[in-house]
Amino acid sequence: MSTEIMQVTQQAGPYLSAALAAYGSAVLVRAESAVVDATADVGRRILHLVWCRRDAPGQTALEEAVREAASDVEDEDAAAALRQQIKRTLRDDAQLLREVAALLPAAGAVTITAEKGSIAAQHIGIAVTGNHNKVNQ
Repeated sequence: MSTEIMQVTQQAGPYLSAALAAYGSAVLVRAESAVVDATADVGRRILHLVWCRRDAPGQTALEEAVREAASDVEDEDAAAALRQQIKRTLRDDAQLLREVAALLPAAGAVTITAEKGSIAAQHIGIAVTGNHNKVNQ
């Protein structure tokens, strides 16, 4: 199996888990939701892309894997079975592999979010907050 397929499937794992937690087994038929975080919607989009590329028996198998994984999002065996369904489809469709990879952040990419009044950084040396503070070195 291609290393790229394994990497994409592994990287997609948290997005798939978030989608299953947010949408449950209805993830394949639900539209994007403004109240669901972006991670869950990426997972939903991945599952939908894979589902659309499968024939009827393949769609049924994917739906069953989604139901199993959604029934207990902590079940690693069910999650692995779902990832296996996705790998099978990616293996047979290079264009789909590129589409799914494009939905995922670049390897090593870091997203940093700060709330108002806080500091956010990937690497930080000295950080001083507040009013009238002074740093002497």
